[in-house]
Amino acid sequence: MAFGVAGSIVALIVCGHALAAGDTANELAKLKSDALIWFECYAKADADAMAKLYAEDALLMPPGAPAVTGRPAIKAFLGADAAKSKSDGMSLKNDKITGAFVSGDTGWISGTYTVTDASGKTIDSGSYLSVHRKTNGAWLYVRDIWNSDRPPAPQK
Repeated sequence: MAFGVAGSIVALIVCGHALAAGDTANELAKLKSDALIWFECYAKADADAMAKLYAEDALLMPPGAPAVTGRPAIKAFLGADAAKSKSDGMSLKNDKITGAFVSGDTGWISGTYTVTDASGKTIDSGSYLSVHRKTNGAWLYVRDIWNSDRPPAPQK
């Protein structure tokens, strides 16, 4: 009898871990999906949609510029950057996701990107890393940084 109860407890624990692993896999897939929406919003230069992807207290760390804190400031920065890129005929694309991890309501994702001009020529490439917090069912950016593979432009 004791073995039967112990066996049932072990089975429940193992099933619980399998369920948790399944939940983690589902959350990881949602994190990747939510994070990649950013590239769609950027291509449209949709500042409102981009801002909604960030937590109210998020920190954006763009290359060659001061850090940007808070959703309103991030909206202004990314909105202006995306609009300029769009008007210049530049296109920013996600190349691939190089890593992702979820633990509870915190996750991170890393990857690579490419920037092309209107003719399709690659003018920049680099990598990104973002940390996300799950809030009301959505994975919101809380920290976002990207770096170009190219050396900085020389000082004039």
